Amino acid sequence: MARPILSAACGMVIALTGLPVVLPVVLPIRAQQAASAQPAVLRGAGITQLLNQQVPRDLIFRNESGKAVRLGDYLGQKPIVLSMIYFNCPSLCTEVLNGELRALQGIPLNMGKDYEAITVSFDPKDSAAEAEIKSRIYTGLYGRPGSVGGWHFLTGEQKSIDALTAAVGFRDVYDRDSGQFAHAAAIMILTPEGRVARYFYGLQYPTRDVRLGLVEASEGRIGSPTDAALLFCYHYDPLTGKYGLMVTNLLRAGGAITVLVLGIFVWVMFRRERHGPSLPPAVPTSYR
Repeated sequence: MARPILSAACGMVIALTGLPVVLPVVLPIRAQQAASAQPAVLRGAGITQLLNQQVPRDLIFRNESGKAVRLGDYLGQKPIVLSMIYFNCPSLCTEVLNGELRALQGIPLNMGKDYEAITVSFDPKDSAAEAEIKSRIYTGLYGRPGSVGGWHFLTGEQKSIDALTAAVGFRDVYDRDSGQFAHAAAIMILTPEGRVARYFYGLQYPTRDVRLGLVEASEGRIGSPTDAALLFCYHYDPLTGKYGLMVTNLLRAGGAITVLVLGIFVWVMFRRERHGPSLPPAVPTSYR
């Protein structure tokens, strides 16, 4: 009976804003493959979560036009969706970008206005011309008015790449035999100041989770009343890279609602008793 009660409590919290809530299905966490069973080239690749880590602001990259830019030029105003790929990747990186695109298309927040997106190549051989092609493709597919200049594709030298990947815990391994990189698939959310706020893994990034991550990273400066209420009901689980139902807040909300309802009931009954109609005076027996 606990789950329906918790769901009802969360629903009542959202109902106070006049808006609906969709509860997630909790999926089991897949066991990670033992390191000894992985190919040697994969053992050094992966992601170490460094939540609240500041990315270096003075790192120099080149934008789609080949102009030198500081990473700090993109910080200070809006939360950022950060992805680490390389432009000549034959498969996985394209799927990461496609998954990111689907997630950004699915949220009501507008890229360029409410947040920025930055995609950085971790291959120093990638050029600004290749970055420009990616920029035209993905900003075109995003397709919302006013979004031009909201998704940045950067290239850089090995020193800047290493400093950024170290700051966000991203590790890739170059395989000389294939000429390709082994790396993890993920996107990250940065606060406007450039601190790592959230990691989302895989190739499919739930729109609800990405939206809540951006709202939370912005400290509520973007988003709607629904988002604020959802953040009360859900909390980020760094083990899964997803938002799950937060039992403590639901119990707290359910208790507060119960106390409020009981208080209103007692107050109404008290007023009825105090201001209710008085009985007519008794007729003396002598007049009967």
